[in-house]
Amino acid sequence: MAERDEMLQADLCGGQVRVMLCETTRTVQKCADIHETTPVCTAALGRLMTGTLMLGIMMKGEDESVTVTVKGDGPIGSLVAVADHGYVRACADHPRLELPLRADGKLDVGTAVGHTGRMSVIKDLGMKKQYIGQCELVSGEIAMDFANYFTVSEQQPSLVALGVLVSGNAVLKAGGLLIQPLPGCPDEVIDQLELRSPMFADISREMTFAPIEQLCEDWFRGMDPKILERTPLGYRCTCSRERMEKALISLGRKDLQDLIDEDRGAELVCHFCRSKYFFTTQQLQALLP
Repeated sequence: MAERDEMLQADLCGGQVRVMLCETTRTVQKCADIHETTPVCTAALGRLMTGTLMLGIMMKGEDESVTVTVKGDGPIGSLVAVADHGYVRACADHPRLELPLRADGKLDVGTAVGHTGRMSVIKDLGMKKQYIGQCELVSGEIAMDFANYFTVSEQQPSLVALGVLVSGNAVLKAGGLLIQPLPGCPDEVIDQLELRSPMFADISREMTFAPIEQLCEDWFRGMDPKILERTPLGYRCTCSRERMEKALISLGRKDLQDLIDEDRGAELVCHFCRSKYFFTTQQLQALLP
């Protein structure tokens, strides 16, 4: 395993193509440990987190973040990932879902997520400004759905490869690749990328043979790959007791009073890190508006 998870940002052919290539093995493992996910759920959340991290890296503002929600008709329910500045957190409605392998022996993420539904992307630009984009799911396999989002909602044709290689509770490798030809990119460059696309099809397995910097050189040899930036990645939750207090206050006086009178206190559990926050009756009374 690499010493740390990392995102490489690179360009090809003198800036005609943007590339993001990342390893997220440790990040996905931490998520799997927190939520005690089954292999198919680890794969689904891992792919979602990796794609969301790519969107998050594109956002440069200090207070900016991006939330991606995938809600399909599959048994895993909704999946949510939030990323900002190289950090991500995620959760699923049913993280312990068990499913048989597909006929080809691979984890059946598409069935877990479902083939009908929506991907929603909310970009929080700070100062109460938000950009909201939505598109229909095309496969439930997550990578194709991200590619569809970029093409439909951002008018940016993209190739997206996402992979999580799992053995039992262990994440062996996880990572992703985003390729975006920029405006004016010649057809012959796009043709070259399409010819090489089978090399990226099983990206997590490819990552077991070489680090991502070497893969970048190998995959794009002859296209003048240049690494422009490196960003460390990780799993981090931003929950706090103060945030939980605000959530309780937002319930309103009546519901808060019900917690005091009927439940004699409240315990809140963070969806993303499973941290627990307990509030006594007296502490709840202090929050009454």
